[in-house]
Amino acid sequence: MSINRIGILGAGAWGTTLAIVAQRAGREVILWARRAEQANALANNRENLLHLPGLPIDPGIEITGDIRAALQADAVLVALPAQHLSEHLASLAWPASLPAVICAKGIERKTLNSMPEVMAAIHPQAPLAMLSGPTFAGEVARGRPAAIVIAARDMVLAENLAAAIATPEFRPYASDDLVGVALGGAVKNVLAIGCGMAIGRGLGENARAALVTRGLAELARLVDAAGGRRETATGLSGAGDLILTATSRQSRNTSLGEDLGRGRALASILAERQSVAEGVESAGAVVALAARHGVEMPICESVAAVLAGGSIDEELRRLLARPLKRETQSS
Repeated sequence: MSINRIGILGAGAWGTTLAIVAQRAGREVILWARRAEQANALANNRENLLHLPGLPIDPGIEITGDIRAALQADAVLVALPAQHLSEHLASLAWPASLPAVICAKGIERKTLNSMPEVMAAIHPQAPLAMLSGPTFAGEVARGRPAAIVIAARDMVLAENLAAAIATPEFRPYASDDLVGVALGGAVKNVLAIGCGMAIGRGLGENARAALVTRGLAELARLVDAAGGRRETATGLSGAGDLILTATSRQSRNTSLGEDLGRGRALASILAERQSVAEGVESAGAVVALAARHGVEMPICESVAAVLAGGSIDEELRRLLARPLKRETQSS
């Protein structure tokens, strides 16, 4: 399969960055922006002033406000907000042989579907893949080294996609565990909010390390129960992404958690932001999905409870009062 032309849906920080990366890799690129005024601004300024100021968009990258034009490609990277995937894709006539590479991290609230499952429900004929891993968009756009994973049930498709967007600084690894990779990207955002809360509350780095480690155990249990492989939770889309996200205030989820930990109201935090902290949207869905699979995820449950208006101190007491158990115990 030859992948020479890549369409990208969504011109936020990550979609714009992926366009820059794909063009660096030698591909023809067409980037679709959801709003006509955004498409015009990007085309005229050759810069994403809102999300990536100071980083030029090469003139070779085509920018469009027509989503159908972006489907005239050999593969399409879908970099839309997780909770809005359905509304943007449902009415499209998706070509049967056109690979859809999901680049959004989350669990759909109304269905508890992962992002690949959302796409599969809308367009079951589309070959599916998922791109995820430890990446801050600004660093990738500036050409700093990063590694990600591209998962597809068809390993040949995953490897072809990886080869199509690889550069010396951007290293994709192929995987066939679509379930594990999709869940890693969703759960790590929820855990990162919890880690941010711990720092904002002044609990220290020991507490953050404990939350990261025990959070990974929660992720591994969910991946296993949902039909993925536990070892995926220790890879780029699980441990790698969580380590990056939970240890830097560059992360929208961690910084939101820190602000919550310092006593700010969630509504106030969200009101001043222009970007989405996906963990806020996914926390309740992650907990509900775990309950569906009979998996215990106490850290994620506490984060979801705080986001729903609960007390951080009360949830902390609840976590610390849990019975002692063996580290490798399954629940």
